[in-house]
Amino acid sequence: MFSFADSITLKSAVELRIANIIHSHGGPITLSQIASCITDGLTSPDITTIARIMRLLIRRKIFIIHHPLDGRDFLFDLSNSSRWLLHDSEQTLTPIVLMENHPWQIAPWHYFSQCVKEGGIAFKKAYGYEIWDLASGNPYFNKLFNDGIAWLSSIRSLVDVGGRIGGLISDIVKAYPHIKGVNFDLPHGVSTTPTYNGVSYIGGDMFHAIPNGDAVIMKVLP
Repeated sequence: MFSFADSITLKSAVELRIANIIHSHGGPITLSQIASCITDGLTSPDITTIARIMRLLIRRKIFIIHHPLDGRDFLFDLSNSSRWLLHDSEQTLTPIVLMENHPWQIAPWHYFSQCVKEGGIAFKKAYGYEIWDLASGNPYFNKLFNDGIAWLSSIRSLVDVGGRIGGLISDIVKAYPHIKGVNFDLPHGVSTTPTYNGVSYIGGDMFHAIPNGDAVIMKVLP
């Protein structure tokens, strides 16, 4: 029921640039050190709230915690996942985290039941117009949206794990022709799939190995 808290907490960490703060220190640091770098010059950061953010994201394996044997303060470090949250990284995911978790993007989800009863698009029911109209008339949202999808330009190879007949990966490659798509599924799943330009097919078991790529997507989890 509270899984939404994961996304919002992740957004908070991105806004506070916590991954960048740890990275700039070159190694594990304490909560106090993190807090000392989060300041706008007007207020003092609430270290208790920072601790809550870190505790949740550690449970989700976004950050790593070290417990010094000498009883000193806990130390916090980057994981492989949190390296995707570095703002200046070539393949950072920070723009899409900020876009997808912005209140403008979250509000339409509250209209899903109405869409079931009446049909239509949730975003339009929430705001009275579609997302493209909002982007064209709102410079802030337009930049937020464009930055959010710009990360795709840095992706050269994309693996769709459990892609079945390749519909999703083929649509992505069609929209972004510079991406080399890989449809990965069990051998019997890809043996009779249609052929799509820019998409190759690999049969295998995701629990043993996944083909290499700049990014991996999974539309449906087993």
